[in-house]
Amino acid sequence: MNLSRRELDNTVVNIELTLASIIQGVALYFLTENARTALSLNNWPALLYMSAGLCVIFIFWSRSIIHTLTLIKCPLEFGHNFFYIACALGEAILFTRLERPLAWFRLSTAYAAFVWLLFVYDVRLIRARLREAANEAERSLYQRTMEDQSLNIRVLVPLLFFFNLGCALAINHWPDFFIDRAGNVWLIAAQLLSFLIYLFYVIRFYNRLAPFILRSHEATRQS
Repeated sequence: MNLSRRELDNTVVNIELTLASIIQGVALYFLTENARTALSLNNWPALLYMSAGLCVIFIFWSRSIIHTLTLIKCPLEFGHNFFYIACALGEAILFTRLERPLAWFRLSTAYAAFVWLLFVYDVRLIRARLREAANEAERSLYQRTMEDQSLNIRVLVPLLFFFNLGCALAINHWPDFFIDRAGNVWLIAAQLLSFLIYLFYVIRFYNRLAPFILRSHEATRQS
């Protein structure tokens, strides 16, 4: 590979990694500030909302790192990064609703919808990488990335979207149970569990993908 192109690719990767870390750091700040206020009121269910928010950060950051290590090259993809910034804004707003269950699940639904769009948008980037693949190692990496992308678009993110939508509708329809009698605790516990399961899936996906990333980078250095 041309040395100047490799340097440009490394520069773009560094930009992506820096952006992903900074915007999730900003989201963490909003979560920390609102959690401190909520927990100071001895509102223990807020601990579940705080934990769910922390999982949101873990998931978004880990997925963005995997995306960067597998797909990001020169030129810089502005649309993709704009989606990242918008998602961070959504997280920050979401984290201001730790003590408002209905608002939390409404915003969670909107956030899931936006993440769904991000997955759909990034399909074009994966297809571009498949067309550009110069060796079998790269093709194998991008094919597995596309399989994961399709699974998220068709199954995982829609499940998250409809789960949050159902929770919002349930709270809105039966506020006496879910608000007055704290029934929302069961909903946030279920959401937290779903986030933990998905986070475990992301970690396992990366562990399976890591050897393909290594082989792809070795093949690129040799070309």
